[in-house]
Amino acid sequence: MNKTERQLAITLELQRSKTLRAEDLASQFETSVRTIYRDIQTLSEAGVPILGAPGQGYSLMEGYFLPPVRFTAEEAVSLLMGADFVEQRLDTDYGINARSAKRKIEATLSESVRNESRLVRETMRLLHIGEQSTEERVKTYLNQVRDAILKQCKISFMYIKKMPGTDGNRKNKRVVSPYGLTLVHENWVLLAYCDMRQEMRHFRLSRMSDLSVLEDQFLLPNDFDLSSYRPPDNRDERIIMRANPEIADKIIEAVNFYIESIEERNEEVIFQFRVRYPEELLQHLLGWGGDIEVIEPKSLRFKIREVAKKILEHY
Repeated sequence: MNKTERQLAITLELQRSKTLRAEDLASQFETSVRTIYRDIQTLSEAGVPILGAPGQGYSLMEGYFLPPVRFTAEEAVSLLMGADFVEQRLDTDYGINARSAKRKIEATLSESVRNESRLVRETMRLLHIGEQSTEERVKTYLNQVRDAILKQCKISFMYIKKMPGTDGNRKNKRVVSPYGLTLVHENWVLLAYCDMRQEMRHFRLSRMSDLSVLEDQFLLPNDFDLSSYRPPDNRDERIIMRANPEIADKIIEAVNFYIESIEERNEEVIFQFRVRYPEELLQHLLGWGGDIEVIEPKSLRFKIREVAKKILEHY
């Protein structure tokens, strides 16, 4: 980055942030603090209204904006495809804003860049396959949950668990404090503190029903940071399975998250999985049919045998 590019970048950073120290700018642009001082002086002499406060840093005078930035075709594609993603995967309000943003971005592009970016976008497509009714419900819930997170209000909903409880029931009511949302494997997941379990839990929005935002409020813990949050790994159960090498790639694609090790032996492949409970992989195991055999645990072998008997009774 040459001097002119760096000074423009400094101005953009000051426009984006309230206050920045010379040390922060020097670190970001990989230069010395003395160089930043010189750049600030040059910008000030050129008429950029930069304010400096000892011990606090630099800021731009309120109301000052740079002229619109020119985008390259690659930058335009990145922004427009990002807006396409937001329009598809977020709620209706963000979808409307994404379409509006795309129109504004396209309006700032020169004809040549607009045509080039259109050609590139025509060669790539974002696909999202899901049941329309479920997707609309999830988008509605996404809007409600997002609003509850911002207002720090608790929410209640009926939830269908992946595995039944001790009473055989998979559905129960939850009241939670919503902390954040994350998109995992094409599914929106809520990270929340559950009143019933008295701990952090994860809830897929597609498994919710009868959701409502409550008047009860909560305080977000000071140490909670969604960007750095990592759920505890409670996969303590192991499954050992032999498989036909011809479907090894399908197994890896389907359940890569659970795989602990893979070992090729003669004409078979040995997989070791780590799960929270063996039944977590049951549907996958049944789907692979005679191309796999569970070695351990014995309880899972027995479960597969029982399910296979029930299937046989139907046929």
